[in-house]
Amino acid sequence: MQIEQTKPEDLPAILQLYKNARCFMQQNGNPEQWKNTYPPEELVRQDIARGISYVCREQDEILCTFVYFAGHETDYDQIEDGAWLPGGAGAYGVVHRVASSGEKKGTASFCLDWAFRQCGDLRIDTHGDNLPMQKLLEKNGFTRRGIVHVQNGGERIAYQKVRFPVPSKNNNPSARS
Repeated sequence: MQIEQTKPEDLPAILQLYKNARCFMQQNGNPEQWKNTYPPEELVRQDIARGISYVCREQDEILCTFVYFAGHETDYDQIEDGAWLPGGAGAYGVVHRVASSGEKKGTASFCLDWAFRQCGDLRIDTHGDNLPMQKLLEKNGFTRRGIVHVQNGGERIAYQKVRFPVPSKNNNPSARS
């Protein structure tokens, strides 16, 4: 398997992965997260144009798609019932909109691992009803950090995986006077 940026010609396959993911969510107790229309085609096109859409391929088959970028996610500015772990340099990676074909076991984990290797401080959120994603994240070493609110106002459970958490000044003996 290999990760590469999504190409415009991958759009039909990506849209099919998202359609299949919506069906999977509805069949597994999560009908509200993406409903029947998310992500819209225009958003997927924008992700491709911005260079933040990725696919996991094996030979010529697309097994998974996701959005990854390093930088600031405004939805993560405020976190309730918890806190982000300090990650070090300040920049962190963000993953959104993971959709797997389900044809090869471990594909989504492979994608999350790739994204983590890019930054060492990776954040992701998911709907409270998305139990398969919550299990996947916890299996891959992510910890639940609290609740964030996304642009449409919905609550999401925030997860984070950090390679080397930086101790806060309050816990650093050399910072005490």
